[in-house]
Amino acid sequence: MRAVSKVDLKLSRAPVFAGTFYPRQGNRLRAMVSDLLGEANDPLEKVPKAMIAPHAGYTYSGPIAGSSFIPLTKDNKALRRIILVGPSHRVAFEGIALSEAAEFVTPMGNVPVDQAALAELSSLSCVNFFEAAHAQEHSLEVELPFLQHLLADFQLVPLVVGDASDKQIEAVLDRLWGGPETLIVVSSDLSHYHNYSAAKKIDNNTAQAIEELRPEQIQSEHACGYLAIRGLLRSARHHGLKPRTIDLRNSGDTSGAWDRVVGYGAFAFLEN
Repeated sequence: MRAVSKVDLKLSRAPVFAGTFYPRQGNRLRAMVSDLLGEANDPLEKVPKAMIAPHAGYTYSGPIAGSSFIPLTKDNKALRRIILVGPSHRVAFEGIALSEAAEFVTPMGNVPVDQAALAELSSLSCVNFFEAAHAQEHSLEVELPFLQHLLADFQLVPLVVGDASDKQIEAVLDRLWGGPETLIVVSSDLSHYHNYSAAKKIDNNTAQAIEELRPEQIQSEHACGYLAIRGLLRSARHHGLKPRTIDLRNSGDTSGAWDRVVGYGAFAFLEN
């Protein structure tokens, strides 16, 4: 891992999951994202400050991801910076990993990384450059096409969470909190591989804990991104955000198989 003492990024992070988690062709991907957003209901009156969105293949979690991102169809012209935080599924490490890529690429185009924002994290010892955490990680990549479809111009702060504490994640979010130009997106699925009725019960309890800003109630069995969720809940409580559950379903609802399902939730955090 390389400390964030100097930010001079030159690499491009190419799409790894195009053709598996989502379509490889840009026109097909854009059409699919448009359809998923078109099917979503939007109960919010304004763009949230933060959200939680799922990150499975679009066949499974895409409809719930549409529910997560549909509020961004409102007046989003102020948004210029997306803090995208997801769990590491393949590489074990301590702390929070930045990418050395200057841009993240999808079939819909390139997203520049906010190098100035990375420099703001240089004094936090828990944050370091660690490209291996990003190389084969899907939790950030699959969120990007929704953001690209909805936002004309934005920069990305890509953060993969390893073995980090709630307080460390909270410190990162608070450092980059910003104003209306900044949106925080935590990427996480919910319960994994229970039968349909058991998953519904677990995920309902998780949603209640999120709505009540109780990070201590969120454990690894409740969400793969539980650490990032807990950090967000701490920051949300500190900043007075109001959480709302927008959508709560699982792969049994979207794919029809009820024996071993994965839970998906769309949650929005609103400023007063």
